[in-house]
Amino acid sequence: QVRLVESGGGLVQPGGSLTLSCAVFGTVASTNFVGWYRQAPGKEREWVATVLSGGARDVVDSVKGRFTIWRDNDKNTVFLQMNNLKPEDTAIYHCHTAVRGTKYWGAGTLVTVSS
Repeated sequence: QVRLVESGGGLVQPGGSLTLSCAVFGTVASTNFVGWYRQAPGKEREWVATVLSGGARDVVDSVKGRFTIWRDNDKNTVFLQMNNLKPEDTAIYHCHTAVRGTKYWGAGTLVTVSS
């Protein structure tokens, strides 16, 4: 059974940093893509970043230069480093993957950016 477990969210002031973790169970993270999505209150879910099985990475334009996604193969975990956080980054952050056509989502971790 594939499971994704996010952690690392919390309350941070504008300009602060957080590192989110997505621990992957039941499959090898390096053989699948893993993406981060977020959903702010009253808004639709938005793609944030993805790391592909081959290692290629991409982030949405609104976070370029501030967010970095990477994968630790030894820990089977994908991380999202978030710097210079803004109030508009407030959301529940979920990680996502697909294995043999089946989609999996984590329960999410809440990030609140506020002074």
